[in-house]
Amino acid sequence: MAAVATDTYSPGLIGVPTFEHQHAAHCETGVMARLLGHAGLPLSEPAAFGLSAAFTFAHLPMVRVNQQPLTSYRMPPGRVVRGLEKRLGLTMHRERFRDPVAGMQALDDHLAEGRPVGLQTSVYWLPYFPRDMRFHFNAHNLIVYGREGEDYLISDPVFDHPVRAPWRDLMKARFARGPFAPKGLIYYPEDFPKHLDWSGIARRAIRSSCNMMRYSPVPWIGLRGIRHLAKRLEKLSGKSLEDREKQLYVAQIIRMQEEIGTGGGGFRFLYAAFLQEAADWMQSPALEDSAALMAEAGEQWRDFALEGARYVKSGDPGQLRGLPEQLRCCAEQEGRALKHLARQL
Repeated sequence: MAAVATDTYSPGLIGVPTFEHQHAAHCETGVMARLLGHAGLPLSEPAAFGLSAAFTFAHLPMVRVNQQPLTSYRMPPGRVVRGLEKRLGLTMHRERFRDPVAGMQALDDHLAEGRPVGLQTSVYWLPYFPRDMRFHFNAHNLIVYGREGEDYLISDPVFDHPVRAPWRDLMKARFARGPFAPKGLIYYPEDFPKHLDWSGIARRAIRSSCNMMRYSPVPWIGLRGIRHLAKRLEKLSGKSLEDREKQLYVAQIIRMQEEIGTGGGGFRFLYAAFLQEAADWMQSPALEDSAALMAEAGEQWRDFALEGARYVKSGDPGQLRGLPEQLRCCAEQEGRALKHLARQL
């Protein structure tokens, strides 16, 4: 029988009320670290990011988010899940749905079996986000671990405490349309190997990230992508556009860096923390030096974000002219860190 929407809810609680929420720097890495930990495979958030080889940079003029080019400081949504699945030998369960009501019924069924699950959602429809932080971004990940009446109990890694969302709001968030449309995605780990070669896994993941960043064949990705963006900002400062158009362009870069997940600088700090863990797994103290160099790159990105935000607020053309050089400094520092890292492999 087809599922039917209803406004009548049982007052009882289903799910895993004892599920342990953990605040994280980024949604997808936080969700995977927590789901794997709950399933019996302890994994830190930095390790989830590093082992999935999600570290990168991309500025894609051909892909638009909120009418502006996409700037990303990590691999596309879903790469953390797929990367960990590949490198750790996980068996992941995934479901997508055409019918939103059927998708909500499937969620309830998982909860009734005592299973917390990861969901892909749109930030815009999640009512616990402050209104000024809601925008149409369809690749936000969270964990639903229970339902009480109409409300779903949610462990959203970017919040420091569990939150709730009503049935209809969560359904809208799960079935939003547009780029990266989630289509009701539900996922969770079903099985994983009992013995893992952490040293070998880390080495292969690091090599993959180094190659992507240093030897990208296209100009929009990796270190080439950072320098490409610097050139675009130089051209932007010389164009006879309205100041507002220029500010919106830079604002989108900063928003993608600082508001969506952990952002550009934060991902560099996260990767540095992963390298510190990998130094133990690989018995390579030199990786600690690579981690320090990567953390310095994170500081460079923070400085760029600060100056970019100041330009967006003031509209001062002089501040815009200074941004390309700051980006080149980011590229140089990441290049040093990656070159040092590659020598350890």
